[in-house]
Formats: sequence, C-alpha cells, structure tokens
Amino acid sequence: MQTFAESAKLPVATPKSLKSEDEQARFRTLDADVAVVVAYGLILPKPVLDAPAYGCLNLHGSKLPRWRGAAPIQRAIMAGDTQSGVMVMKMDEGLDTGDVAMAERITIAPNMIAGELHDALAPLGADLMVRAMGALERGRLQLSRQSEQGVTYAAKIDKAEARIDWTKSARDVLRHIHGLSPFPGAWFEVAIDGEPVRIKVLRCELAKGSGAPGDVLDDHLTIACGDGAIRSREWQRAGKPPRKAEAFLNCTPLKPAARAS
Repeated sequence: MQTFAESAKLPVATPKSLKSEDEQARFRTLDADVAVVVAYGLILPKPVLDAPAYGCLNLHGSKLPRWRGAAPIQRAIMAGDTQSGVMVMKMDEGLDTGDVAMAERITIAPNMIAGELHDALAPLGADLMVRAMGALERGRLQLSRQSEQGVTYAAKIDKAEARIDWTKSARDVLRHIHGLSPFPGAWFEVAIDGEPVRIKVLRCELAKGSGAPGDVLDDHLTIACGDGAIRSREWQRAGKPPRKAEAFLNCTPLKPAARAS
C-alpha cells in the first residue's frame, strides 16, 4: 500500500508512535473529514481519534464483540469458529469497543487456514469500507452499540505458543496449525540424520491412528496426538520453501520410531 501511495505521489508518513504532541499536531493539519484505519498496529490516542470531523473508522476482521484485539482471524480458527466476518467500527479509546456501522459475514470452511480466511475477508472489507464512506457522505451511516454479551479477546500471537503441543487432541492440534498458517507457522522438532530439525506444519488433516503423543505412526507424516492423530499435507523445513507432504518425503523420509517434539 505504501509503495502504491508513493507511486501515486501521495504523501506517506510512518511515525513510530502517535503519542507525541508533534505527531498529533501533524495529524490535525490534515484537516481530515474521516480517518480509515486498517490493520494498524499502533494505539490511537484520544487527540488523534478526535481530530477528524467524523472520527476514525476501523475495519476489523471479526464478528464483534467476539475477538476484539490484535489477532481475530487466527484466534477464530484456533477456537474452531464456524463463522467470521468483517465490520466497520467507529473507534473509541477502548480496545475495539466502538459502535459498529456495517458488517459482512463469511463461513469458515473446516480446513481453512488463517491466510485463506484473511484473503477471503480482504475484498469484503474493502467493499464494505467504500460503502461506509458513501453512506457517511450521504449522512446515512448508522452506528449501533456493541452487545455486552459474548465478548472475547484475540490476544496478539506470541512466538512461544507456535510450538505444537502433541498432548492435545488431534482436533485442537489441527486448529492450532491452521490458525497459525502461514505465519508465524506452528512448528515442532524432529531428528533427521541424528540432528534436530525445526519443521513448520502449514496444512494438515485428521487421521486414524494412536500412539504416544508425538510418535510418527507411518511413512505418510501421520503423527499421534493426545487423542487421535493428524496427517500433515504441507510442511516447511527451516530455511526452505513450503512443500507438499509427498515432495517433502521424497527427500526427507520420516519413518515410524521417529518422534516429534
């Protein structure tokens, strides 16, 4: 987006913080009617929220009030939600607590990964924001307060939680893997030629089989979980591009008796 804006000779600013009075004053000089906020990682202080005549409108990737916070797309898949959505929200000082103007909903397919859900929501959100701007211009943008029921928080993804816990059920492991795919990627370690190798699992499916959590059950990348098993469909070895399971096994065979940790 920044590259496009610069190619169109539009001014671009990338402040590391909006807390300073200088940055807030610089924002006010824009004399904006409204600010559009999408996937912005900084907190907007009250002087910034109040600067545009009609406030700041945020595009949020969840069905608010479910999954307020930094990682709504990932958390929805990790929790096994069957629906997600995108909403236009007027920002206030709370964490995604503002009034909602418009929404679009989408079904989360059983094996959808976070990257696919993001890509499905993106065009819906772009269209939704254009419609919201049109309604605002006509004086017809209606805002509704969020429900106080069903509030959940989508905490920022911590690198420490990316490691796969094979003691969990196969369904929970699958949701964890798909919720973190493609980034940062759920991973485990396994010994290959006597050396520990970190491997990301980008896509998997439920499989039949049982064993101690982390046991490699066959030569098709089936790994035992605390309850059930998963079969990997796409892996990524550290420093290498993603590969389908079949291609991975052609050059890196893993046999029963190997162990994922």
